[in-house]
Amino acid sequence: MNFKIKRLELLNALTKVSRAVSIKSPLPVLTGIKFDLKEDELILTGSDSDITIQTSIHDNIEIIKTGSVVLSSRYILEIIKKIDSEDVHIFIVDGTLTRIEGANSRFDLNGTSYIDYPRIDLNKTGVNLQMKSIDLKEAIEQTSFATSEKETRPVLTGVNFKAKDHVLECIATDSYRLAKRILNIDSDISFNIIIPKKSLIEISRIIEKDELIDLYVSDRKVLFVFDHVLIQTRLIDGTFPDTSRLIPDSFDYSMSIDSTSLLNSIDRASLLTNEQTNIVKLTMNQDTVILSSFSQEIGSVEENLSRAFYKGEPLKISFSARYLTDAIKSINGQKVRVLFTGEMKPFIIKDFEREDIIQLVLPVRTY
Repeated sequence: MNFKIKRLELLNALTKVSRAVSIKSPLPVLTGIKFDLKEDELILTGSDSDITIQTSIHDNIEIIKTGSVVLSSRYILEIIKKIDSEDVHIFIVDGTLTRIEGANSRFDLNGTSYIDYPRIDLNKTGVNLQMKSIDLKEAIEQTSFATSEKETRPVLTGVNFKAKDHVLECIATDSYRLAKRILNIDSDISFNIIIPKKSLIEISRIIEKDELIDLYVSDRKVLFVFDHVLIQTRLIDGTFPDTSRLIPDSFDYSMSIDSTSLLNSIDRASLLTNEQTNIVKLTMNQDTVILSSFSQEIGSVEENLSRAFYKGEPLKISFSARYLTDAIKSINGQKVRVLFTGEMKPFIIKDFEREDIIQLVLPVRTY
């Protein structure tokens, strides 16, 4: 293997694939990045066996001799970051010993044989869905935060992607809150899968521009293809709970308010709450809407939401300040509607003008 390449081109590609590499992998070869130099391209692969990221470089590269090697993700990334040169020259000196040369620097890095790297099937098979990458990125950001951190119910640690009748629903829940994004799709396809949160976060980070992205959905994995990048992730086994019955159809009470104003009030009201519970209370009637919190050990706060418009009979409801904050931030709209059905029933947060994002929060009993 012997090639010359623009440093920034290589750095950008290494940064992408290194996201899939786990330094703590039980298989030592998977702590590295596989370099596969072909006649017309350099293919870089990183994997931790749950998620695999592969990208290829065709431009700004001079291929002198084809070949393959696996180099430590940690060290090759740091070398390419810090080497003070516009171009770098990388070649195998002996066996797997690889030399990286810049204008004034020379590094010799011990590699591993590419033969030891697991064979990863990145074939484009399964049900195909094409969508805008920005829609996917948005859907991930609007749902993944609501997944469960606990491994006791693995299905809740991922986001449920369900396609049917030209509609794709992305749903996440930790059983205390729920986030749902609805997307219209051109394809009349159906699948029902659970994608791990970690994989989705990495996909979201790699998406940089609005382009078309292809999804290939199989029984045990899903492959994302866009802009010379392939990302394959395993799926979580199991059946995602039917959450449709949790979302109420009608509401007896509603509050409309400017998002920033509500977020600032929640921030202040939660200053004196217990960090573990983080509970605040809304007391609402036609004339006033009060957001408050009380802690016997710390003290109390009261915020008058003068910019809120409330409709319905008087209502008091307590909930996690963090959950409501996360929900409003994910909607990312100027104004939100908060819809209630009762004191101890789940309530909904929606964008004032959009119906495709639904956030649900469970109230907390405070007496």
